[in-house]
Amino acid sequence: MTILRNFPLLVIPLIIYNLYAWGILPASEAIWSDVIADFNMISGEVFALTRGGALIAFALAILFIEILKATRTAQATIIDHLLSTLVFVIYLVQLIIDGNAATTTFFLCTLIAFLDVVAGYSISIRVASRDVTFERGL
Repeated sequence: MTILRNFPLLVIPLIIYNLYAWGILPASEAIWSDVIADFNMISGEVFALTRGGALIAFALAILFIEILKATRTAQATIIDHLLSTLVFVIYLVQLIIDGNAATTTFFLCTLIAFLDVVAGYSISIRVASRDVTFERGL
């Protein structure tokens, strides 16, 4: 059960992206700009939700869950942070090396993974500093 709690959820958008980018799931050339839903707005304009926008929204929802996980004070949080850092490094390396990752969608997912790492460490440090108590000497 601990493994599931420490599983870096932001690896899910990475896997979804790569399933399309590497051709495992069939896709058009401009998969991330394909419209999957459109909504009529009160202004009369039409809001078109693209696959890329949906993947980013999904990654942001996962980021929220990851931030909630960072507020735990258990020792396993260190493992969670290390795994999140590893996921960010994978995103970053793929962004730099892989031509299929040279999209705005992948860049924003990489940025979300970076924010997960920074927020995770920052929140853990903040929570840990509240757990430490100092006594005055007489």
